[in-house]
Amino acid sequence: MRLRSRGYAVRGTALALALVLTGGCTHLNWPWHHAPPPPPVPVHEVDLAGPGVEGFPQYWKRNTLLIDLSAASGTGSLTLKPTAGTTWPVRLAFRVRPGAIAALEVRGDERVSLPISSAAGAAIDLELTPGVYTPKTPQLTVSWGAAAATAP
Repeated sequence: MRLRSRGYAVRGTALALALVLTGGCTHLNWPWHHAPPPPPVPVHEVDLAGPGVEGFPQYWKRNTLLIDLSAASGTGSLTLKPTAGTTWPVRLAFRVRPGAIAALEVRGDERVSLPISSAAGAAIDLELTPGVYTPKTPQLTVSWGAAAATAP
């Protein structure tokens, strides 16, 4: 009888020790644990001109240049030009925060007005449709504000 209780005690102690050692080691790289993806790296692909443009970083999201306007609110505008010696990226998108602005207007070879939901929420990405700009477009003018203010 003593041998049986001693065996349970040894197994119980070993199990408790294993749980303590593995439970406290959250830094271990378990097969089911994946590190979060690294944050996007800011790039400089197009020149931005206008007030407060340093608050609008640019990122690559796959093959789309994403200009982060999520810090924009109220009304404002900026001008985009390709960096000297380069051309426009094939795809261009803008990240906006619903509730902060009501509409985004882009003027290039064509004019496009993008209404934005008034319900506050997470930032969304708005990709420009083909034809708004071409490789020969000298500049794009982007403005934001109330939906009525951006209408012609």
